[in-house]
Amino acid sequence: MSRNTVIIGASGGIGAALMRQAEARGDSVTGFARSFAGPLHLDLENEASIAAAAAHLRDEGIAPDRVIVATGLLHADGKGPEKSLKDIDPAWMARNFAVNTIGPALVAKHFVPLMPRKAPALFAAIGARVGSISDNRLGGWYGYRAAKAALHMTIRNIAIEWGRRNDQAICVALHPGTVDTPLSQPFQGNVAEGRLFDADHSASCLLDALAGLSPADSGGIFAFDGSAIQP
Repeated sequence: MSRNTVIIGASGGIGAALMRQAEARGDSVTGFARSFAGPLHLDLENEASIAAAAAHLRDEGIAPDRVIVATGLLHADGKGPEKSLKDIDPAWMARNFAVNTIGPALVAKHFVPLMPRKAPALFAAIGARVGSISDNRLGGWYGYRAAKAALHMTIRNIAIEWGRRNDQAICVALHPGTVDTPLSQPFQGNVAEGRLFDADHSASCLLDALAGLSPADSGGIFAFDGSAIQP
């Protein structure tokens, strides 16, 4: 059965791979990205662009069955994860939250109302294992960890609210593993052998993991292999 799948961040490594893998599985796929022009442009730091992207789907008569936010900010413009308290910069930390937490929340705000009301529907966003509070043993990475933890809480909130209206809805965060993309490139030296995935492998695993979920899993965090991650 063909589904209408929407990928936010479709120009990125994981997003582009999710587009390819979902299309290969027979989905009708629409991708949005900050680097795209025209009606497919969507900037997570600009709510007007998110609203315009949702309006484009509505105008085209596309009711998405699945929306996957495949975006993330870990480093940019010479800034990266903080190693200690002395490295915290308020503007950089705020941008982490803008892209990793607030952006996906705004996508849900504008896209969930387009999705089925009394039928299976799925909203997912790329979270991170390092956003798990209970799993944090190393510290550091203040902005990224905090923003992804906040995303996980946001996903839980959406799942509760959405579930009251549609008991067939699923809303989850996804940990893709360490994927060979520009986001992870500066940090790949510490990855154990066999644990660095190419984007298509990760995307295929993520879609398999999503296929194995039920509404009872809504609000959770799941790794690429389908295993649950504790908040």
